[in-house]
Amino acid sequence: MACIEINGVPATADALHLPALNTYGHFTAMQVRDRRVRGLALHLGRLDASARELFGQGVDGERVREYIRGALDAAEVRDASVRVNVYWPDGDERATLMVTVRPPQTMAEGPKSLMSVPFVREVPHIKHLGSFGQNHYLTLAGRAGFDEALLTAPDGLVTEGAITNIAFWDGSSVVWPDAPSLLGMTMALLEPRLPSVRRRVTLADLPSYEAAFITNSQGFAPVRRIDDVEYAVDEELMKTVTAAYDAVEWDLI
Repeated sequence: MACIEINGVPATADALHLPALNTYGHFTAMQVRDRRVRGLALHLGRLDASARELFGQGVDGERVREYIRGALDAAEVRDASVRVNVYWPDGDERATLMVTVRPPQTMAEGPKSLMSVPFVREVPHIKHLGSFGQNHYLTLAGRAGFDEALLTAPDGLVTEGAITNIAFWDGSSVVWPDAPSLLGMTMALLEPRLPSVRRRVTLADLPSYEAAFITNSQGFAPVRRIDDVEYAVDEELMKTVTAAYDAVEWDLI
């Protein structure tokens, strides 16, 4: 069962009217283990920057940490999936923060298959609410037997997954698509720790890469197929990615 708190207190039916009826806002999602999270400063920076862009004022990181700690206390857990939603009702002096605590999650093991779809998220650099398009194409991909949807622009430009970032391996560099997309937390942590480059990637380019993998807040996994393009799992590459990810420190919330 999820534990939901709004502004540091258990959510009531009245308080839930706001998230139930308002999709204008943003969020961050994190995996907490022993009350610690990888890239805490990145999560807090994301919330602050997005609030400034959407609402004209930032969000205090210490307030966010306090509310997460309180929600973990209320749920009586140390390991969890935590999501922080940010809303800012007209006339309020500060943001409304909704913290949701659910059981911890990790990305399911095994290489993934992706189906390309013609969709680019609106305002893609913000992790915003109201993700109908992503969920729609993710559902269609699942019905077609794929694990994830790969979002592409009209010219075939690869941008990101519906709920992931994607990277390709050209034999010497990890190539992150240079396209409008969200800088996910796991991507943000891995990119500077790997031999990374940003490069324009199109659907026509996919056969030229040796391998690929996806990332999100739950971790990472190799890619075995995008549409009809097959990839072998590069074990050495995945060992390198694993070592880089394991080297990231866990920050105390």
